[in-house]
Amino acid sequence: MAAPNLKDFDQIPQNLPSYCLEAFQRRGKSPVVGFKSGDAWKFLNGREMVERVRNYAAGLEAWGVAAGDRVAIISENRPEWSLVDLAILSLGAVNVPIYTTQAVDQIRYILENSGAKMLFVSGEKLWKHAKEGVQTVESLQKVIFFDDAKENGSKSALLSDLESAGREYLREYPHFLEDKVAAIGGGDLATIIYTSGTTGTPKGVMLSHDNFVSNIVSISKGLPILSHDRSLAVLPLSHIFERAVFYVLTANGVLVHYCSAFEQIANYLKEVRPTIMTAVPRLFEQVHHKIVKKGMSAGGMKTRLFEWSLEVGQAYWGYKDRGERVPAGLKAKHVVADKLVFSKWRDGVGGALRFFVSGGAPLSKKLSYAFWAAGIPILQGYGMTEACITCANRPEDNKVGSIGRPFDGIEMKIAEMDGEVLIRGRNVMLGYYNNPEATAEALDSEGYYHTGDIGYTDVDGHFYITDRLKDLFKLSNGKYVAPLQVESLLKQSPLVAQAVVVGSGRKQVGALIVPDWEALKEEMKAAGADVSRPREELAADTAFIKRVQKDAVLLTSELSDFERVKRVALLPREFSIDKGEMTPTLKIKRSVVDEKYGPVIDEICG
Repeated sequence: MAAPNLKDFDQIPQNLPSYCLEAFQRRGKSPVVGFKSGDAWKFLNGREMVERVRNYAAGLEAWGVAAGDRVAIISENRPEWSLVDLAILSLGAVNVPIYTTQAVDQIRYILENSGAKMLFVSGEKLWKHAKEGVQTVESLQKVIFFDDAKENGSKSALLSDLESAGREYLREYPHFLEDKVAAIGGGDLATIIYTSGTTGTPKGVMLSHDNFVSNIVSISKGLPILSHDRSLAVLPLSHIFERAVFYVLTANGVLVHYCSAFEQIANYLKEVRPTIMTAVPRLFEQVHHKIVKKGMSAGGMKTRLFEWSLEVGQAYWGYKDRGERVPAGLKAKHVVADKLVFSKWRDGVGGALRFFVSGGAPLSKKLSYAFWAAGIPILQGYGMTEACITCANRPEDNKVGSIGRPFDGIEMKIAEMDGEVLIRGRNVMLGYYNNPEATAEALDSEGYYHTGDIGYTDVDGHFYITDRLKDLFKLSNGKYVAPLQVESLLKQSPLVAQAVVVGSGRKQVGALIVPDWEALKEEMKAAGADVSRPREELAADTAFIKRVQKDAVLLTSELSDFERVKRVALLPREFSIDKGEMTPTLKIKRSVVDEKYGPVIDEICG
């Protein structure tokens, strides 16, 4: 079967399952997805994917799921997530994804607010976490486990039971799937994704089949994705970024490998050797910190060579980024640095990457230059639940620090009044579920979605995000501070794991910093400090504070005086979702942090 023409919106399937199932069928016996089972990688080919989707969809229909019904999923990344997702969508039903890190009360709220009829859970571990939030939901008729589970109530079943029911149903209705998929229109609701939100109750974002399909086409036209590419899915599929990327890669014939836990990434990169991959800045920060720590601890000539290579890399990509001619001497130095140092970086991420696409938060120029110098291009992009993936840099047109230019068919502009980024196109949501007030606030009469982000464009049409409107805060002198940009600078320090810039209503800017405790203790131990004490004591130790503060002052020294971080406070433990300080997508809840650490903020900000 020939592939749809990705250059013509009118020649592609109108709904998501049709698009994906056709892509699977074209692959035949070729592998489509890979997953780790024990010590070995196993694969599902195109025919197997179609068969599994067909069986699951038939089982759901046999068990009473109809078009428009809501079916929720809470699971880590694995093939079953994608298979069940497509089975739900194939019936015209609506997928309601839930983060594995979602708080119990939010799980309950999402299930009740959406009116979910069924829930898929990966296994016993997640069930223990979610159980309390699930059992009181009256709309739920069945909980289906991917793996064997101890739960054996009247509402529970296994995925294998669903597949058996599907096979039985297909004996009587062998062509039911084709009929169901053909009846789904592009404007039909495909999913309700609840935004984690840094304030207030989660809002259910309604996305149609056309929202996704148009996004697949736009991205496929904008990025050089090849059918022989390999990818590693490390971000949760419950997040719009990874989920949309899965559809795009599937449509383009890319082999997708699932990664279910962050601690697996390092090994999986070497085993899979991905050629393209999506990630968030936190991953790059952690990889960079580990590389720097290793390079600086080598000692002697090796450390001096490492430091020299970093300087060469920053200078080299500074010229490239500005579009200037790189001096011949610097080119020669970069060749040496690449051979002796940067080649090892590439090996650490598999040695085959053509490019990363980064989203979710700002990525500092220094970090981007470091990876580019190592021959690992990072293309920063931009998107949100309400508008899928809207823009990105391209390999041939990458402006470090920008989020690139919009993909085909998507309009972006900057509001004249306050600099807010506005988006219009087929990628923009239908609205917020059962929340007309929030919908009217987000979507204006011209069809533009108001993102809440502040930004600007350059003369070449590249967009830049400076901060969130609601995150800006004002110092007592009336100056406004954009904390995200300052935080991205602070996180360049290998001693910083997390940073929250504070100072609203105070005299000056400060930062609450969770150190990379292992790195900080190692450095302070070398300086003769006692690092055997509890973290609470170390966080209050003036010598430890001054060491991290030194990096903060240096890294923010080029900002305007009122934006510079002059004092920091160290925290013994990371900000967490469980403590209500972060959203499931790892965004800081600033109001919670301001309230919880008020006295500390008063002390460092005056």
